[in-house]
Order: sequence, then structure tokens, then C-alpha cells
Amino acid sequence: MNSITRHRPRTRSLLSLGLALPLVALAGCAADDPASTTSDTPAAEEQSGHATEAATYTPRIAVTYDGGVQVLDAGSLEQVADLELEGFNRINGVGDGRHLLVSTTGGFQLLDGGAWAEPHGDHSHYYTADPQLTGTTFEATTPGHVVVHDGRTALFDDGTGHVEIFDSAAVADPDRETREHTTPEAHHGVAVELSDGTLVVSEGTEDARTGIRVLDADGEQVAASDECPGVHGEAVAADEAVLIGCEDGVLVVSDGKITKVDSPDDYGRVGNQAGSEESPVVLGDYKTDPDAELERPTRVSLTDTTTGEMTLVDLPASYTFRSLARGDHGEALVLGTDGKIHVIDPKTGELETSIPVIDAWEEPVEWQSPRPAIFVLDGSAYVTDPANRAIHAVDIETGEVWNSAELDVEPNEINGISGNVEDGSTEYGEGDEHAHDEHGHE
Repeated sequence: MNSITRHRPRTRSLLSLGLALPLVALAGCAADDPASTTSDTPAAEEQSGHATEAATYTPRIAVTYDGGVQVLDAGSLEQVADLELEGFNRINGVGDGRHLLVSTTGGFQLLDGGAWAEPHGDHSHYYTADPQLTGTTFEATTPGHVVVHDGRTALFDDGTGHVEIFDSAAVADPDRETREHTTPEAHHGVAVELSDGTLVVSEGTEDARTGIRVLDADGEQVAASDECPGVHGEAVAADEAVLIGCEDGVLVVSDGKITKVDSPDDYGRVGNQAGSEESPVVLGDYKTDPDAELERPTRVSLTDTTTGEMTLVDLPASYTFRSLARGDHGEALVLGTDGKIHVIDPKTGELETSIPVIDAWEEPVEWQSPRPAIFVLDGSAYVTDPANRAIHAVDIETGEVWNSAELDVEPNEINGISGNVEDGSTEYGEGDEHAHDEHGHE
């Protein structure tokens, strides 16, 4: 892999000055079933082999390709590791600042990104090691959504409806405590656990998804709705408001209550969302043709979880399910097929600026096929360019493309690790884009 341009290193946050965040408290719920659903190797510190201490934290980017995963340094964009893994693999954030989960044959396989922080009193020590696939697999017949929120990670198995939830910081611990739940019937679903133990989980069958249930920390149902045809995806906004996408609007869960927000159109599908704890507004896609083999929408939705209002924003280009992201300050980001990142003010719906990054492109018909994708980490948006086998780093605030690099593979999905102690937020990615539904949509 060759570096095309080399700009100044990305400016570090206060965390790099030794103002480390505290470890997330271990507050796991007791497992419903004592039987383990994982196959574990020793803890992550042993998995990484020889570690090298670093002066500051080391963010890393991971991109999938046909047959493996490449790990890059987020600053230089130089390749750190090339991990072979057969098949079409998807990659998800874990929320601990170090690991990723690869959705592959047999379940969610744990990838050690090889960069982490160890708190030590009023500061942290930072380490790097070679990234590797650890051998730990969270078993699933059809691995689906991975959702990270408030220091907890929820896995959903589409083949069984089984949900597994654990402390994000304990992902590599074979003795982790796990909360488990199984939906009445298997379906392409999603689950998210809130800070008080409330569980929001989808309902459906193999043929149709119809709504959600809200369970308390003891697993007792406190609310439910079947007014959400085609349930898909979730996002968490400010004040722990959860948004679930439907074919005719969205469901908003707040304080244990469910509110339906209707789309302006009879069929107005919101299937992929991007939330931010800095904003009560959730960014979503928006499609209006239920019969389209491949709809290329040019509007996105902004749903205010406090007012229950949905606003549609027109864009100068279409986009895909891998085009949605949020900036560190809650900015709504959409990577368009015109090759630009369109920055939207979520409060006003105003298109503030459009940042040129890559050449114009066209969405492929098959959803598994590589297409440009966007991922936000440490103040920058990382954009893949499959057509040119490249990746670009963009400063969201200035609009500068501050680094680019050639790859020796065609990138597909993208995710990353901060290399730091996480604060329990969803800043580094919630797995909202998994598997097509009965219409072939993401």
C-alpha cells in the first residue's frame, strides 16, 4: 500500500494529554442461561503477544475485502496487518476502544485491533501490538446487528432470534457475565440495552417484521408496538431516546414509552439510521418506492426525538446505506454518489457544506458489492474508494482531505478502534447496516 499524500498528524484530543476517562463500571446482568455461547481463548492481553508502549493512543482503521480484513494506522493510513478470512465478512464496533467483531461463518469473531489504553491513577499508559483474529467467537447461525451503547454490547442472531448482551470492556474475558434473551420467532432483528437495563428488541418472523417490545431489567414487558412494518435498524439519540426504523415512519422509545412518528408518504421507509448522543435528532435514509429493485434516494430524514417531528432534506445526489454518519458534535454526514460528504445541520435541516472527496460513483445492484463507505473516528471522516482501491481521511470541521492512501485490495466495509479507554458512548459506531430484508433493501 502506498501513501498518496501525507499531511499533519490528526490533532489529538485531551485524552492524549493523559486526561484519561474512567473505566466503564462492570454492571452486567446475570445470565439467563449458564451455558456459554462463546468459544474463548485467553484474555486479550495474552492474545496480543509482545506489546510496545506508545506515547499516546493509536487509533486504527479496519477495512474488509473479499477474503480478509486489513488494519491501518488511522494517522498515516499505513497497513498494520492483513488478516485472511474467507468469505463475505462484515465488521462491527465493540465499544471498548480495542476490539472489533467480524460477522462471519459461525458467528461474530473477535478481532484484536492491537491498540489499547490501561488507566493508571490519574493517567493512562498506551500500548500497541500486532492486530489479530483472537480465536474467540460468539456463536450465531446468522450473525446480524451489533449495537453498542453506554458500555454494553448487544449481539443479535437472525437465525435464532437470540440476543446476547455483555459489558463492552469484557468482550475478551472468557468469564464475562452475559444477559440473554430470545425472541418468540427468528427474524432479521435488532436489540439495544439502555443504562437502566431496559431492553428494546424487535419482533417479527422470517417473513415479516412487525414491531418492538420494551422489557425492563428483569425481562418484564413494559411497552410494545406492532405499528412498525418492516422494522429495520436502530439509533440512540441524546437522553437515551431510541429510534427504530419502519416502512411508514419510525418508533421512538423514551422513558419506557413508545411514540410513532409517521412518514410524510404512505410508504416512507427509514431503514438505516445514525444517531449521536450530542443531538436529539436522528439521521436516517428515506425511500418511497416499495416496488423498486434498487431505489436511489436523494432525500434523507431527520427525526427529532423530543418533538416527534420528521423533516426531509433534499440532497444534490443519491446515497446508499453505507453513506450515513455523525460528526463528533452531532453533525449529520451523508456521503453522496457525487463523491462529496454533505454536512447537514441536524437542528435546522440546512445543508451547510459539501466536501469533495472522491470521484462520482454509482451504487451497485447487489448490496454485498463494494461501494464507498464513511466512518467517523477521532474527529475525522474516513471514506473508502473501492474503484481506485484507496482510502481518504477528512477533517470534518475544516473540510480538508488531510491524508489519502492506496490499498492493495478493494475495500468493502469500514470500522475502527480509538486505541483508548472508551467512555461508554456510541461514538465509534453502532452496527446498523446488516443483511438485506425481504425487498432486497439494506
